[in-house]
Amino acid sequence: MFNNSEWLRQVREAVIDPGREIVDPHHHLWPKPHLSYDLEELWSDTQDGHNVVQTVFMECGAAYRTEGPDALKPVGETEFVTNAAMRAALDRSKAQIAGIVAHADLRRADLDTILDAHGAAAKGLFRGIRHAGAFEPDKSVPLSIPGRGPAGLYADPDFRRGVARLGARGLTYDTWMYHHQLPDYAALAAAVPETVMILDHFGTPLGVGPYGGKRDEIFAKWKDDIAEVAACPNVYAKLGGLAMPDNGFGWTGREKPPGSDEFVEAQAPWYHHAIKVFGPERCMFESNFPVDRLSLSYRTLWNGLKKIAKDYPEAAQAAMFSGTARKVYKL
Repeated sequence: MFNNSEWLRQVREAVIDPGREIVDPHHHLWPKPHLSYDLEELWSDTQDGHNVVQTVFMECGAAYRTEGPDALKPVGETEFVTNAAMRAALDRSKAQIAGIVAHADLRRADLDTILDAHGAAAKGLFRGIRHAGAFEPDKSVPLSIPGRGPAGLYADPDFRRGVARLGARGLTYDTWMYHHQLPDYAALAAAVPETVMILDHFGTPLGVGPYGGKRDEIFAKWKDDIAEVAACPNVYAKLGGLAMPDNGFGWTGREKPPGSDEFVEAQAPWYHHAIKVFGPERCMFESNFPVDRLSLSYRTLWNGLKKIAKDYPEAAQAAMFSGTARKVYKL
C-alpha cells in the first residue's frame, strides 16, 4: 500500500531549514508483511533531510494479540511498537520513538486494567489513548479509510467517564473524526475539562463523494466549528493529515505528486486559521505517515510546513515543530 517510493522520487526538493528540530507527534507502524511500514521504513522518511529527533506512535490497529481477552488484544500493538522503540534506542543518531498512544475502548468498566496493561507493555513510553470517534452516516461516501466509531460516541456517559479517567491518570486523549462531528467534540471537551485532548488532522474535512466540490462551503463552517473547539483550553490541535485521499485534494494516484508550493497553496488557509484560534502554543505539526505518504513525500511535507510557518515568530515556530508536542506528551 505504501510502497510508492519510485512515484514520490519524481519530486525531489532541497530541504528547507535543515537544522530545525522536529518532533513528529503522529505516525503509524505496521509489521511486515502486513502494510510494511516498520522502523526501517519510518527511518527512511525521518532521515530524508529534515532534523526529526523524536516521534510519537499513534494507534492504528496493528499487531493486535490473536489470543486472550478481546479488551487486551490492542496491547499487542503496544508490545510491537515498544520493541521498535527499543531497537531505535540502539542508534541515537536517528529519530527516537519517544511516546506511544495506544487503543482502548474507553467505555469499558475494566478500563484501568487495560491501561495498566498498556503501561506495563510500553516500558515508560505510554502516553495516552486514541479511541477514535469517526462516524459518517452517509454510507454512499466512498471513504478509503472509513471510520469505525458508533453514532453518538462523544455523548455516551460511559465514554465520557473513560475520557475523564484518562485525565485522572495523567494520560491524554487523541481522536480522529470527520469535520461535521466538531460540535459534538466541542461538547465532549467542555464536559471533561481536566483531560488533555488532542484533535487529529483538523477534524478531517472530507472532500469526496457528496462532499466533493464543496470545499469553500465546508471551510466556512469548519472555521466556526474549530473556533468553538479551540475555546476549550484542554484541547490541542495536530496540524497535518490533510493529504489523505478522503480529503479530496486528488493527489493520490496522480501522474506526479505535488511539490511543497502546491501543498501550501491548497492547504495553508486551514493551517493559518487553526493557528489563529488555538495559538501556536496549542498547535503541533504532524506527518500522519505513512497514510499521507499516499500523496506526498516526507521531505516535501515538512518543506511545506516550514513554508507555512516561516512568517511566525521564532518562539511560535519552535512550539509548533517540537515544543508543544514535547509538552503535551511529556517527552
